[in-house]
Amino acid sequence: MAEGLVEPTDMELFLCNADGSNLKQLTFLGNANWSLFFHPSGNRILFSSNFEAEKGFPFNLYFINIDGKNLERVTHGETFDAFPVFSNDGKYLAFPSNRNNGSTRDTNLFIAAWQEDTND
Repeated sequence: MAEGLVEPTDMELFLCNADGSNLKQLTFLGNANWSLFFHPSGNRILFSSNFEAEKGFPFNLYFINIDGKNLERVTHGETFDAFPVFSNDGKYLAFPSNRNNGSTRDTNLFIAAWQEDTND
């Protein structure tokens, strides 16, 4: 870190086969797009990004289809939301966040009952 080699910038999401073939870039957002987790359907990816941030924060969670279309913001925090995980049945979403921590460096785990938007 002292040499500036670790910094969450210029990271985009890519998808490929297990053997590395069929490489496809999913995001072209800038900043740091990382910490992804596949939705149990296998059709969408939930990930953390700060692409809308001017100074590196906040990080929020976003959905994108595996074809790189239909970007959708999921969280609206002002700090750090990342490392999302769905339950196997897709009914619950868990993610660590620095929200509601009294301006400390504490990270809390949030678990939400997940409901799909039936208007899609």
